[in-house]
Amino acid sequence: MICADPAMVLLPACLPENCGRDFRATLRKPSPNYPYGHKYKKPRVVPAFTIQAMQKNTKVLPPPKCNVWEPLPAKPTMFRKCYQRGEFPVSIEFTTCGKQLAWKVPIEKLDFHHYLPMFFDGLSEGTYPFNFIVEKGIHDLVTKGSYKILPVVPQLIIPIKNALSTKRPSVLCHALKCIQMIVTGCDRVGEALVPYYRQILPVLNLFKDKNNNMGSGIDHTTTRGENVADLIEDTLQILERYGGPDAFINIKYMIPTYESCVLN
Repeated sequence: MICADPAMVLLPACLPENCGRDFRATLRKPSPNYPYGHKYKKPRVVPAFTIQAMQKNTKVLPPPKCNVWEPLPAKPTMFRKCYQRGEFPVSIEFTTCGKQLAWKVPIEKLDFHHYLPMFFDGLSEGTYPFNFIVEKGIHDLVTKGSYKILPVVPQLIIPIKNALSTKRPSVLCHALKCIQMIVTGCDRVGEALVPYYRQILPVLNLFKDKNNNMGSGIDHTTTRGENVADLIEDTLQILERYGGPDAFINIKYMIPTYESCVLN
């Protein structure tokens, strides 16, 4: 039979073996827009807490990851800009014993209110030669001018907080060693840091128990002093010993998992 109208669709002949339910099943063809068929339509992904989330055949978009342990990208610090302009009276000297920092003026004559916060601002640097100059510079300032550091403590809080907020392991270890240096090398600096625990300790609470579970392996970062969790525990114990009678209460308030090394 020839169909005159080209738009007309010819249906299969209704034979005895192709009638009823089987015949109707042949007419059910999935739409090309829905490859899963009319019964198994793929659900739409919609944002949460919207009217669309209440519609049928929808899937709520999961919340994004907070990435609380992800390190922040490096940013240029004021220490790097000042060092590149030549404002620091220091230079790296290579001797037979290794590298050391050579000061062009006596350290006792330096203005600690200007130079010490600048050196602590460089704690956020994780590349050579900035990290080497910062660590050696703070060590020399603490060793030869410890009596000038106590009045400068309030100016050191923001640089320390910025360095810890980077969440980079190398920067954290560098900053923790410098905190231990000023607390143990200067009188009453540990007590002066107690009111600023709320700015310093939140990041330490985040990384306090973050150790690598290596099973039967050996973590060599512990022997090199590069394990963040061990350095945090040592720093908290030093802050408690040198912080006076109120140090443990304030540390416990910010880090509930900390146990006293003095009372126990």
